[in-house]
Amino acid sequence: MNQLISIRPITEADTDKIVAWRNNPKVVEHFIYRAPFTREGHLNWFHNRVQTGQVAQFMIMVGDEKKEVGSVYLRDIDKNNRKCEYGIFIGEDTERGKGAGTEAAKLAINYAFNELDLNRVYLRVFATNTRAIKSYEKAGFRFEGRFRDDVIIDGEAYDIVFMGILKEDWQKGEK
Repeated sequence: MNQLISIRPITEADTDKIVAWRNNPKVVEHFIYRAPFTREGHLNWFHNRVQTGQVAQFMIMVGDEKKEVGSVYLRDIDKNNRKCEYGIFIGEDTERGKGAGTEAAKLAINYAFNELDLNRVYLRVFATNTRAIKSYEKAGFRFEGRFRDDVIIDGEAYDIVFMGILKEDWQKGEK
């Protein structure tokens, strides 16, 4: 990865870009939730989840020009159990597979452990999404389990892989 990757908190002004990205068929195919994404739905998410601290969501930017290419988020932030669920999407078709997702994951994990003082970050991914799984492993996530036929989408059953990373492992630099 030769290009600089950074993240910044999303703002309400990012709504139209987030909605367009989440409705991109190449993004939708990797999400369990597949209903069309609307401006109203995102604004509801932003006001009721992000602004209340239940979600920390960021724009992913590449290069010195800080071109916005996707979003990374920590959802269902549970301060009592010190954990959250991780999610990401690269919305710009030309930017997938270049390493921005892996680097953004590392930045989000660092934020979860050092800013939010969480102990565990976990994720769910389709077992067939091997490219994402490899990226998550590079960022430090470890395989924790596979739930067979866990979700049904359009009448088809899909296995879901669960991965996680603990603060202790992150601090040790274990990848």
